[in-house]
Amino acid sequence: MGSQAIWNVFLFICVSSFLFCQTSYSFYLPGVAPEDFRSGDSLNVKVNKLTSVKTQLPYSYYSLSFCRPETIIDSRENLGEVLRGDRIENSPYVFKMRQPQLCNVVCRTTLDANTAKEFKEKIEDEYRVNMILDNLPLVVPLSRSEQEAPLYQLGFHVGLKGQYAGSKDDTYFLHNHLSFTVKFHRDEMTDTARIVGFEVTPFSVKHEYDGQWSDNTRLTTCDPHAKQTVSSSNSPLEVGDKQEVIFTYDVDFQESDVKWASRWDHYLLMSDNQIHWFSIVNSLMIVLFLSGMVAMIMLRTLYRDISKYNELETQEEAQEETGWKLVHADVFRTPAHSDLLCVFVGTGVQFFAMVLVTMFFAVLGFLSPANRGGLMTAMLFLWVFMGLFAGYASSRLYKMFKGTEWKSIALRTSFFFPGTVFAVFFVLNALIWGQKSSGAVPFGTMFALVVLWFGISVPLVFAGSFVGFRKPAIQPPVKTNKIPRQIPEQPWYMNHLFLIFIGGILPFGAVFIELFFILTSIWLNQFYYIFGFLFIVFIILLITCAEITIVLCYFQLCSEDYLWWWRSYLTSGSSALYLFIYATFYFFTKLDITKPVSGALYFGYMLIAAYSFFVLTGTIGFYACLVFTRLIYASVKID
Repeated sequence: MGSQAIWNVFLFICVSSFLFCQTSYSFYLPGVAPEDFRSGDSLNVKVNKLTSVKTQLPYSYYSLSFCRPETIIDSRENLGEVLRGDRIENSPYVFKMRQPQLCNVVCRTTLDANTAKEFKEKIEDEYRVNMILDNLPLVVPLSRSEQEAPLYQLGFHVGLKGQYAGSKDDTYFLHNHLSFTVKFHRDEMTDTARIVGFEVTPFSVKHEYDGQWSDNTRLTTCDPHAKQTVSSSNSPLEVGDKQEVIFTYDVDFQESDVKWASRWDHYLLMSDNQIHWFSIVNSLMIVLFLSGMVAMIMLRTLYRDISKYNELETQEEAQEETGWKLVHADVFRTPAHSDLLCVFVGTGVQFFAMVLVTMFFAVLGFLSPANRGGLMTAMLFLWVFMGLFAGYASSRLYKMFKGTEWKSIALRTSFFFPGTVFAVFFVLNALIWGQKSSGAVPFGTMFALVVLWFGISVPLVFAGSFVGFRKPAIQPPVKTNKIPRQIPEQPWYMNHLFLIFIGGILPFGAVFIELFFILTSIWLNQFYYIFGFLFIVFIILLITCAEITIVLCYFQLCSEDYLWWWRSYLTSGSSALYLFIYATFYFFTKLDITKPVSGALYFGYMLIAAYSFFVLTGTIGFYACLVFTRLIYASVKID
């Protein structure tokens, strides 16, 4: 009845969340919702945040003195987009489908000392402008000599920094002319077209004109009547006080053979894909080989031990034997701080369920980059709803440890991990607020997160705990003595800290190649969409966490040390330490972050990631060791 009840509750949650997502945000599948445009139809370009890999602090597009439309309209963003710092708004750039335009003047403005300083700061920090057309992000094509297909850089730089010949002083130049290229795939039957590409080449041009400026003034640097276009040979526009800036753009339309369903393929092309594939396959082969060796050794050794123990005929022979059988009366003794262990295990189950379901939908293509913020939104909602399993797992383990206050363990499971993460997140958000960045989570969104936590997650944890605690307690296969057995002195190589740190190396080795690409996608503003390989790496991570924990647990029991509960959790969980060390190495070798606030954001978020990885891998190792010990002690004859 308990299992049926928790299953019914889970089904209700899944259906409710699906309906909620359908009514709140349109669920996007690549290739399902194309939009057809006829010649002359308006194409509205939207602007998104300004991003920089040097500061990791996004800013609203209109935080700089760019041209503004008459009325700025904010697009509705989902929860994931808001948490990512996306601020999608309309722009004065409006195209007509399949109607090229040349040297359109957007606006004319004069910089003052303050706006010039802001532009210089953004150029110094290498900020990029992000735009969107028909849900496609704007990219700058980067040619590659060794391959035909170009690479794409998301967004274009606000400007560039350089020096005049013979001068050592840095000069800042503003990109004020944009040459857009809209690629489309035409349907010959209906003569409609679908947008399959949105590219730009930015220029810095000091526009010139004759006479006084008016709405009908014709530029001499680019003229649609004379078909004079902007090129890199034009004089660049310096950023300075009282500098006149004229923003212009061209737009060209190119027919493409790329179909609408495949338009994201070029965006997802990785520059070092051959190295990526080779490294992943190589890592998987090594880990699979080691896992096979470990499994063979363990099976043969255990089979010999069990056969030998079961062949002992007298009690005297049994007493003369040494090994893991001698600690059978202590191996299932309740560990110290068992309540905290139950909380960590329950949280790990919650994480495992969230990651598994997220991976499943990502592999099917539901969480494509075309659905901005979809991945983060899905993970957040899944985390909240998987609190049901967290409460169930923690209360089941708590009852096995002879606990009686299930409400207390449910309360701690509800608040321990989320509370810690929320506290760190709140501090980091305060730092972002101090920088006046659009990445700061608004108060309304923060309130929505608290409502999800207290209104959904906490009740579900209590519901799961209630169901789990009503089930019969898990009984150990052997009895436990009232007086604990003395643990003999251990050699140095069986020291618990040494074994814990050794145990985390193999699980980390299974993921560190893929970790490089994940960190690159997060901190260098690139797309990551190889969820198939990520799912394989996740399975390998499960296997290695389980096997390394079982092996070290077996060695520990053979040396008559029965304190395995916490050690099994920490053995595989210690891989999180190596993850954080690698993240530190990545920070100093791959990133160019110099601002203290940006560094604090990086290490703060990576600390949360390492903490989450610790909870996940530790729980995997714990359950593997629990199943292992129950199996081996149930297989021998105990008088």
